[in-house]
Amino acid sequence: MIVAMSKVEIIGPMELLLPVLDRVRALGLFQVEQEMRGFVDREDEKAFRPVRLDKKTLAERSYCDGLMAKIDQLAGFLPKLPTRCSYLEPHSAVGIVAEVVDKHTLLCSGLCRRRDALEGERGELLRQTAFLDALEPLFKTAGEGTGLDFIGVSLKDGEAVDHLYQLIARLTGDTFEFVTTGGPEGAIIVLVTLPVELGAKVRDVLNGERIPELAFPASLSQLPFPDKVRAVRRRIGDIGAELDRVNAELHRFASRWWPTYSCVREWLLDRLALLTTTAAIHKTDLCFFIHGWMPSPDVPRLRSLLNGEFQGRVVVEEQGALEEEMEVIPIAIRNPPYFRPFELFTRILPLPSYRSYDPTPFIGIFFPIFFGMILGDVGYGLLLLACALVMLKLFRTRRDLHDAALILLVSSCYAVVFGFLYGECFGGTAGGWRLLEQTCVIERSRSIMPMLAFSLSIGVAHVTLGLCLGFWSTLRRRLVRESLAKLVNILLLLCLAALAVSLFSPFPPPIRKGLNVAVLVAIPLMLLTGGLLAPLEMMKNIGNIVSYARIMAIGLASVLIAQVANRFAGLTGDVLTGAVAGGLIHLINIALGIFSPTIHSLRLHYVEFFDKFIVYGGRRFEPFKKPPG
Repeated sequence: MIVAMSKVEIIGPMELLLPVLDRVRALGLFQVEQEMRGFVDREDEKAFRPVRLDKKTLAERSYCDGLMAKIDQLAGFLPKLPTRCSYLEPHSAVGIVAEVVDKHTLLCSGLCRRRDALEGERGELLRQTAFLDALEPLFKTAGEGTGLDFIGVSLKDGEAVDHLYQLIARLTGDTFEFVTTGGPEGAIIVLVTLPVELGAKVRDVLNGERIPELAFPASLSQLPFPDKVRAVRRRIGDIGAELDRVNAELHRFASRWWPTYSCVREWLLDRLALLTTTAAIHKTDLCFFIHGWMPSPDVPRLRSLLNGEFQGRVVVEEQGALEEEMEVIPIAIRNPPYFRPFELFTRILPLPSYRSYDPTPFIGIFFPIFFGMILGDVGYGLLLLACALVMLKLFRTRRDLHDAALILLVSSCYAVVFGFLYGECFGGTAGGWRLLEQTCVIERSRSIMPMLAFSLSIGVAHVTLGLCLGFWSTLRRRLVRESLAKLVNILLLLCLAALAVSLFSPFPPPIRKGLNVAVLVAIPLMLLTGGLLAPLEMMKNIGNIVSYARIMAIGLASVLIAQVANRFAGLTGDVLTGAVAGGLIHLINIALGIFSPTIHSLRLHYVEFFDKFIVYGGRRFEPFKKPPG
């Protein structure tokens, strides 16, 4: 529900500004407004001026900003670890942190640079290792005899291999060995073994042909090819050990120092928020003025707190909100415990305006009823109830899942209730269950038309309620013509509904005549108050009501699937096979029984109901409070 808000002015002597702001922030229920208009008469605005920080406070703010930036820079070099609580007093630790932060940043940045360099080198060597893995078997074929040179080449296709073979054969006069194998990513690895004196000549020609030899670090350039392979593998192992050492050092540093830095950072954030907010405060020659909004029920609490803390030197004054301020009043929503889980469905909607309605209570009331009307099965309802209880136990600390479990708990109870009224349990009807036979009011699988009439009646009542709330909402906003249009729509809709009922159960002639006259009078009134588009609005309302037929249709589909499951199980001729087959179909139907009623019930609210009376576009209430750490 939308909380009533009060426009509040806090007045006190300048020397108490920061202590007062500190108390207001600790309460966390006051939204400070920088704009003074609306709080002060226009002719008096010249007497006020924004609070400007003195040199000492400005220096403190600059110091805090600089230290925050240094701590954030250091945090960028540290691994993310679970932070333990620091037992140091933040205010006393600020000086220590300021002295060592530069030294620590230099140390950690050096370790990070070293780690990045090692990872880069290892990545390059690992890429070469992929080729080395392919070359290793070729060495066994070619041998490692003295007086031989080895040239490794990576080629993309077979044509390049033939060209390379012809080229080397021409250069060496067939005094070479040429072996190939598959490499990573489809490459063809070639190892050429040839006399040492021909190696330089072949390499020069390969460079001219743009056929690069497999590259190795420059430090290995003087080693023979087999020694290069062994040196690369040895270096990869050394790099891994050094990386472990560097990472361990960073972890040790973070475990030892970050709790202190985190504690100081939180204190700095807190202090900066306090100093920044002073820019939104105004003052005169004698005192400061803090303007803002807060929930009306909490105003006495703030007044009592400040009066007690400052012995009556600070005044809290509640002002009346102006008509033009109604659309900019911040919106705070508080709901009783029963409705609070249903905020899960309303958080995805835009915020309503201040004089509109919080959609949560309407969903909290009607959603479980629609869900129960659609599912309407004692067996399914009890299974979902058990699932909800399990979810409540498993997800105690996860808010959204816990709320979803509570919604499922309430909805499943309504499914059980409507299951008794429909006489259904796992698709079985009242004929097979004595208790259900006694409680059954309507057997919906055989009463399609009565169920359709019942669903449309629910639609008429729901849509009419939305129009009535819309009428009251426009009346509160003093939109006379719109409120009259809503009223005419309500009367015309009820008259048309009554005439529709009279087709099946004829009313006495005077009543029918009166309804016809009322319709004839309402139509021109509708055009007069709603304009030429008013008939389209009426058609839209009728379409909205017809949409409630989905309560009957989705529910009928559910019970028919359940009955098919039972019959299919019976046709198998085997107890075990029938139980498995029927159970699987029931399981699918239960899954559909969760999602389908949920989606269609929400649609009936979002599309057919809320657009009749809810006005969106509110401004979220953002109280001045301690920032999250």
